[in-house]
Amino acid sequence: MDRLDSRRAIGKRLFRKPKDDPKAAKHPPTASPKALQEELERLERALDELSFLNELAREISGSRSSKDIIKEVIQRSLQAVSAEQAVVTLVRERAAKPMKKETYMREVMSSREMEQYHCTEKMLEWMHDNKRPIVINDPHRDKRFGDMKWAKTISSILCVPLLVKSELKGVLSVYNKKEGKKFTEDDERFLGIIGSQSAQVIENARLYEEEQELLNMQEELKVARRIQERLLPKEPPHIPGYDIAGRSIPARLVGGDYFDFMRVSDDCWAVCVGDVSGKGLPASLLMANLGATLRGQAMLSNSPKECLYRSNSLLYHCTDSETFATVFYGILDTKNHVLNFTSGGHEAALHFSSESDSERLKTIGLVLGVVEEAPFEEKSVSFNTGDLLVIYSDGVIDTENANGEHFGEKKLKEVIQKNRHESPDEVIDRILAAVEFHAGGIPQIDDITIVVLRRTDTT
Repeated sequence: MDRLDSRRAIGKRLFRKPKDDPKAAKHPPTASPKALQEELERLERALDELSFLNELAREISGSRSSKDIIKEVIQRSLQAVSAEQAVVTLVRERAAKPMKKETYMREVMSSREMEQYHCTEKMLEWMHDNKRPIVINDPHRDKRFGDMKWAKTISSILCVPLLVKSELKGVLSVYNKKEGKKFTEDDERFLGIIGSQSAQVIENARLYEEEQELLNMQEELKVARRIQERLLPKEPPHIPGYDIAGRSIPARLVGGDYFDFMRVSDDCWAVCVGDVSGKGLPASLLMANLGATLRGQAMLSNSPKECLYRSNSLLYHCTDSETFATVFYGILDTKNHVLNFTSGGHEAALHFSSESDSERLKTIGLVLGVVEEAPFEEKSVSFNTGDLLVIYSDGVIDTENANGEHFGEKKLKEVIQKNRHESPDEVIDRILAAVEFHAGGIPQIDDITIVVLRRTDTT
């Protein structure tokens, strides 16, 4: 039976004569024809509303884009209550004020050329606190919002909350009932139903889109991780008379730590470890820049301090004042067995020799990228057979346990001293194992990079 047949059946039943019903003689109708006509009109409106809501549900459930859903809701709302303009404002928690909301999406549609209105912050706060529809048919005189400055062309307002599990996700607002009329209780009730029906669908679409965006971002980060891994040495170089290894473990998919080995002449190798400020993708981009800069400068000079001086100047001109990098940079002379080194604000490298416990290799030098003209100090240390050099980023010693205690340089020295006769790769394994044990399951929050160099020959 279609809707027209349903109306006829309702009408026939309401207006049938007493003789059509055997019980009519005993129970004559008491309702007047006018009352019955009003009831019929009410039922017809209910059928129209039901048909409208079913059609809306069908349209928005078939859309996967939150924007398409919202546009459909806005368009239908304009029709439903005969308004001139409709606005959907989606909100989320504001980080600085957990109980307040901030707008992050707004869609507007008008039935004619007119100024675009928006749901004010005060109205959003009212909706957050009350979570119910509100009609304002004379906004310029309404005492509830007496200090609100409405646009002069606004004559009436109807707002309903978009609630999901009693949490405000947005507001559906309509402005200016057509023909200068006022919004009624029926308008308020009907738009409230539209809002209730749409809120969960909009939220589901939004969550789906956020999930897809996150998945896309993760894929992009995986690509960035592969690119970053290619920028680091794939395997340690063969340096006559020496054994060397390096490893970098980012706290996230990509990181800001850097290490490299570069042959700069027949008997000289550059060895460096860098740590860029920040984490994640921004830090990884600067790390790539730092690596390219150091490689380029390493080919121009065998002086560590000259290399850092030029690299600092280049970084200064391509980074902002809040971005910087620390670097330990050394040139190993394999013929004379001497390491010339300098540091730009980096952690001191540790040199272990057979003659003493350990020596901290530290020089005076600022971090790179902050000051354009920055001098760097250069020192040297001799390497005897069996001597060990450990260069590391601050992620090693700054690793914390559940009590907030740092791993620290003292523990690092103890681990190295205990395993100093192992191969550089094994020394790195022991350090990482000790750091992980110290953390006790606390997630890694900083990038960790370690380079270990040992002299192996006896010449």
